[in-house]
Amino acid sequence: MVTLSAEHPVSDDFRAALGASIAAFLGEQEAVLRALDPAAAPLLARARDFTAGGKRLRPAFAAWAWVASGGSPALPEGVLNAAASLDVLHVSALMHDDVMDASDERRGVPAAHRQFEADHREQGRRGDPEAFGRAGAILLGDLLLVWSEEMFRRSGLPPEALQRAYPHLEAVRTEVTTGQYLDVVAQSQDPYAISRTPAGRERLVEMIRTVVTWKSASYSIRRPMLVGAAVAGAEPAVIDALSAAGQPLGRAFQYRDDVLGVFGDEALTGKESGEDVREGKLTLLAAEAFIRADDADAAELAALFGDPALTAAQVERARALITGSGAREAVEAEIRREYDAALELLAAAPLTPEGRDGLSALARLAVRRDF
Repeated sequence: MVTLSAEHPVSDDFRAALGASIAAFLGEQEAVLRALDPAAAPLLARARDFTAGGKRLRPAFAAWAWVASGGSPALPEGVLNAAASLDVLHVSALMHDDVMDASDERRGVPAAHRQFEADHREQGRRGDPEAFGRAGAILLGDLLLVWSEEMFRRSGLPPEALQRAYPHLEAVRTEVTTGQYLDVVAQSQDPYAISRTPAGRERLVEMIRTVVTWKSASYSIRRPMLVGAAVAGAEPAVIDALSAAGQPLGRAFQYRDDVLGVFGDEALTGKESGEDVREGKLTLLAAEAFIRADDADAAELAALFGDPALTAAQVERARALITGSGAREAVEAEIRREYDAALELLAAAPLTPEGRDGLSALARLAVRRDF
């Protein structure tokens, strides 16, 4: 049993317990895959690799919401297992994300599709190695999605607790998948052209806010809290309060991600700093840069934005244009606004004192990223 502490809301002990829960579940799947065919072994190996680390943020929000809704900081095994299943769901989305973004790395190692691609080359297989790699990663993501639901169902929670939580699990899968598609639609837009008209500027920011709300905010923070609260049998007032606080906090979390994607430390993010510039990733930071820059700087940024062959010097120039436009300062202000709104809602919510302290500490950790 692991006991939560607001002083360290995602403690090493908590992370280790989550990792052990996921490892035990995957250990049970090894015999299942082996019985199907030993050739499926790379799926399990990569499932283990990519679920072995990470910030464990989503399970933490679920666990702390359980405490805030009247549960004990000494987490029962069923609650821990249910919370851990949310990280398996998260990794399933990461596998798909990396394929769609053509990312080369994830958590400091080659992305899953690059690893499957390397298998193809090393084994001298027939066909296109890159297509094989993409197919392997997509199927790994699908398998992890299936396993996340199975892990939750087999968590050991009472049937009535499972039934209370299922609507939130069903909703989050729909929300994040739809949010992913909305992101694909947004990434197909030309931010430079849109930003040159007043009406387009407003549309650009609203489009990104919608994507962030459903692709990240609800999926990362709001729904995990609602799952934890539902498992605890929370009153409607608690559910409503956590739901209201989860969206602005989730947006602040994602906007911090956007800043780190351009200006972050690779050791912290697990991805190359500046990758979002080379990808041409349309985020609030990028949108604000195009909107706020003068015509000459916006045109120069547009010429750099989305070029995968950018040199380090060119990435640095893009950073300078973004900073010079005032975009980074504007996004930091928006992060503070959303974060403060979430903390005010948590402070006023009918939560247990221990749970409120834990969620508030976890919120600070999520937005500041000092894990």
